[in-house]
Amino acid sequence: MPEPVLSLKDACLTLQGNAGPVEILKGISLDVERGQSIGLVGPSGSGKSSLLMLMGGLESATSGAVKALGQDLTTMNEDALARFRRGNMGVVFQSFHLIPTMTALENVATPLELAGHKDAFERAEAELTAVGLGARMHHYPAQMSGGEQQRVALARAAVPRPAILLADEPTGNLDGPNGQAIMDLLFGLRDRHGATLVLVTHSPELAARCDRVIHLRDGGIETETRATQTRAGVPA
Repeated sequence: MPEPVLSLKDACLTLQGNAGPVEILKGISLDVERGQSIGLVGPSGSGKSSLLMLMGGLESATSGAVKALGQDLTTMNEDALARFRRGNMGVVFQSFHLIPTMTALENVATPLELAGHKDAFERAEAELTAVGLGARMHHYPAQMSGGEQQRVALARAAVPRPAILLADEPTGNLDGPNGQAIMDLLFGLRDRHGATLVLVTHSPELAARCDRVIHLRDGGIETETRATQTRAGVPA
C-alpha cells in the first residue's frame, strides 16, 4: 500500500481567544491518497479552513501528527515549512492574494524565481495561456476582473507543478459563470499535473466533483461520502 500523500493522526488545533483557549479541531484522523480530490464541507465555523491550513503547514497542530509526502510538518520551523510548501504545494485562497504592483506574468513567475528556476517567465507564460489569460499576462490585478484574478492565482499555484494543490473557497467571490470556469480549471490542473487536490467549499456542485467529500461539524469529521465512480487509476 503506497504511503498517503497527506496523513493526519488525531490532529488537534486549539487557539487562544479573548475568553481563553478555543478548540478549533478535535482529533482529526484522515489519509489522502495520491491523485485523489477531496472536498471539505460543513457549516461556517466547522473547521474546514483550519483543517486545510493544517494540511498546508500554515497552522501548527496543537497535538497529534500531520504528515505531507511522508514529512512530519509538526516538527518543522517556519522557514522549513515555507521551503517545503514552495517545492511541493500550491495554495489558492478565496481572496486571490496577488501582488498589486506586479503584472499577472510577474505574479505567476515569482514562486519559480524564488526557487531559482531559470525558465520562470517561460513557464509562467505557458501556465497563464493554459488558464486562458494569454492576452492578459501583462496586465496588473487592478486591471482584471475577479474571475481573471482567480485564474492568475490558480496559475501561480500550479506553475511549480506541486504534488498537492490546496484551495480555500476558490469560487466564493465569483459569480456563477466565473465560478464554473474556475471549477473546470481546478480539476483540469489536477488532471494535467497529476496533483492531489484538497478544497474547502460551500458549493454542492464543486463538492460533487470530488472523489471524496469530508463533512465537518464542530471541529470534527461527522461523515464521509465517496464518489460512486472515480477516475481511472484512482481508488474509491
